[in-house]
Amino acid sequence: MTQPPKRKRDRAATRAALLAAARARFTLMGYDATSVRDIARDAGVDATLIFRYFGSKEQLFEEAAKTTEVEVEDDAEDLPTRLLHTTMRQAQPGSEGGPLTALLLSSGRQECREKLNSQLHDIYVRNLEELVDLPDRELRAELLTAWLLGINVARSIAHTPALSDACVDDISPYFEQVAAILLGTGRSTG
Repeated sequence: MTQPPKRKRDRAATRAALLAAARARFTLMGYDATSVRDIARDAGVDATLIFRYFGSKEQLFEEAAKTTEVEVEDDAEDLPTRLLHTTMRQAQPGSEGGPLTALLLSSGRQECREKLNSQLHDIYVRNLEELVDLPDRELRAELLTAWLLGINVARSIAHTPALSDACVDDISPYFEQVAAILLGTGRSTG
């Protein structure tokens, strides 16, 4: 009797599948309501692989909730619009979801609140603040960040009808107008 050929393991593909499944679960249910078994089942692998590739559920969450640094390009005035595009893409109904949604749903945990605060400041507020040459720079940047976070919540958690159905082109004119006022860039659309 011959043994079936061993299937070649693909570490990168397994790790990517676990990360995608974790992001989806954490975005839908938050940290506490998500089990490693659920994540592994969604990825089509054994739960022990989570510990092999990530060490723990906490470390998997940490990796799944990472947000990449925003590139502040030569045309920094486009930053608010790029942040809106990112928010809309991550909070798109039916999408895998974004790190901010996972952190929001898990904000009952102190470490998740701290990570959410850190990401909001490091990725959104700090970069937006650089665009402001008016009084109350941090407040203005936080107000715009709060609006982006609210868009994320309305689309990915509350599933409000108008925002969930809207595309970025529907929202951009309003968003850019308010961003111009808050940031003092003078760039507004009507």
